Amino acid sequence: MNKAELVAINSMPDVASRELHAPAGTLDWVGMSDIHQPLLVRDGDKTKQVQSRVQVFVDLGDPLAKGIHMSRLYLILDEHAETRPLTAAGLKLLLLSILESHRDLSTKAFVQFDFDYYLRRQALVSDNSGWNSYPVSVKGTLIDGQITLEVKISVQYSSTCPCSAALARQLIQHQFEDDFGRQGQVSAKDVHAWLGTDEGIIATPHSQRSDAQILVRLRDGLVDFPITDLINKVEETLQTPVQTVVKREDEQEFARLNGQNPMFIEDAGRKLKSQLSNDHRITDFWVRVEHHESLHAHDAVGVFTKGVEDGYLPIP
Repeated sequence: MNKAELVAINSMPDVASRELHAPAGTLDWVGMSDIHQPLLVRDGDKTKQVQSRVQVFVDLGDPLAKGIHMSRLYLILDEHAETRPLTAAGLKLLLLSILESHRDLSTKAFVQFDFDYYLRRQALVSDNSGWNSYPVSVKGTLIDGQITLEVKISVQYSSTCPCSAALARQLIQHQFEDDFGRQGQVSAKDVHAWLGTDEGIIATPHSQRSDAQILVRLRDGLVDFPITDLINKVEETLQTPVQTVVKREDEQEFARLNGQNPMFIEDAGRKLKSQLSNDHRITDFWVRVEHHESLHAHDAVGVFTKGVEDGYLPIP
């Protein structure tokens, strides 16, 4: 840059840098949202490329300052994303860099990355596989020198209503009585054939696509994010995650899994709470499970937390 260019830049007005004549109050958070940022994320022992939407904020703690330096936030974020994968340890450094860039104005910092995380999933029985997408948020907060790192995931699964399953079985029993009750003894061959007919299985339980939204606070000292491992644990706990590619044999296995794992919203919640409570990497969690009812026009919902002191509040 030549001397003329430097003079031209220095002569440009910088309204945001001016001090106010009198205190005008402070603001809790000022920054930017919906920044589109390609990103490498360190997930366990793997690194994956994602397309993220980012929010980044600092507080305006100086009542005499006109405003913050938006471009500094953007440039620090971009430099971090360009030069290294996002890790739990790296997110701490990013927060410290953001705060340092505003050391005369701010005392706290916040950044959040939202992205769709794709995992290739094997079919239940066949040799096929396909991609499943999981909404993920990674966020860090620096307040009063304390850094908090959080990860939020959403997992879809199927839930078969236990009440509906019991009512369907009763109807099948009644139909069996109507069809065979007067015959006395019935051959296994006849029963086997009857079970394969529409007339025999006259009722089926209702199921619904369901969602588990899980926000966790990570234990201090973690280096990488346990995104895939956390998703896997949720799906293994619930037993009936939604599928990608499905052949007939896969659909039959999915029907078997649903039949073996009927669950009310309370059942799904208790299973997840038990699993998450035993994960040493998590200091706190907030979970919302939703069963999008096929019987009702409304949904069944459950919300719970780990229940630690000064932890997440169990609010929807």
